[in-house]
Amino acid sequence: MIIYSAVNIPHNLRMKRGDKRHIWESAEWPDWRYDLSALAPALAETSRAQGMLFGRLADVGLALREQASLAALTDDVVKTSEIEGEHLNVESVRSSLARRLGVDIGALAPVDRNVEGVVEMVLDATANFSAPLSAKRLFGWHAALFPTGYSGLSRIRVGAWRDDATGAMQIVSGPDHRRKVHYEAPGANELKKEMPRFFAWANAGASEPALIKAGLAHLWFVTLHPFDDGNGRIARAVGDLFLARADGSSQRFYSLSAQLLNRLLDGFDGKLTSSKWAAIAKCSPDTALRDINEMVTLGILVKSGAGGRSTAYELAR
Repeated sequence: MIIYSAVNIPHNLRMKRGDKRHIWESAEWPDWRYDLSALAPALAETSRAQGMLFGRLADVGLALREQASLAALTDDVVKTSEIEGEHLNVESVRSSLARRLGVDIGALAPVDRNVEGVVEMVLDATANFSAPLSAKRLFGWHAALFPTGYSGLSRIRVGAWRDDATGAMQIVSGPDHRRKVHYEAPGANELKKEMPRFFAWANAGASEPALIKAGLAHLWFVTLHPFDDGNGRIARAVGDLFLARADGSSQRFYSLSAQLLNRLLDGFDGKLTSSKWAAIAKCSPDTALRDINEMVTLGILVKSGAGGRSTAYELAR
């Protein structure tokens, strides 16, 4: 599903104006617009699939529905962390969820605080989907994700909006000496007006289809990027909350985070090659090779082929 805003500025117009690079900089922000006629077929297909899924689950009994929900939630917690490069123990996640949901799975695996934090956030988002979004609620999610007050070795503001003390919130790639800025979020001083506006929209009656509101909520939150870290995971939890509202059910039977990985790697089999990366990233073969060589230099990938066109790559261990 593609959702766009009225404030996405065409490239040729941006070149003339020069000063408006990001959607939140427009005077029309956040006047979201979307082409419902273009989205209607996807919405209809999604509604049909949801109906079939819930219809089948209605016939299998409570115990199997609980197991199916447990499996979907486990997948959601694991995959939302994998997107951020953090690999949680699947059995620990499953045990934590089963204990909280009251589902009997036999012996429970040990659970650490990192697992508990993500589980707490995902369950609050889905089980309490009808409760309003608020700063206090999101601060609780953020504190659950970062119980020590650190992200890796870096001290961060926990349970509070970012203050940009170390500079603007930017999405960057590349080595320190040649960083590329892909996006810069609104300044910290803007969050005092931006977040209440987001909450007012989120908690108001929907004037758009429920699934579109779920997509907009995810996009709007990640555009604001209000925390020092954890914005991606919290944005996906916000999306899960609105999907639960759309379903009218706290039980989850599919995972948004898992679908994001599936879409990214759709059609990907075996090891990585430059041609596969070009297809995934929708770039030229030369650009794909440069990207891969940079990841090799950074120690992310290692060669695993014989060289030439047959060269393949895999994650460094």
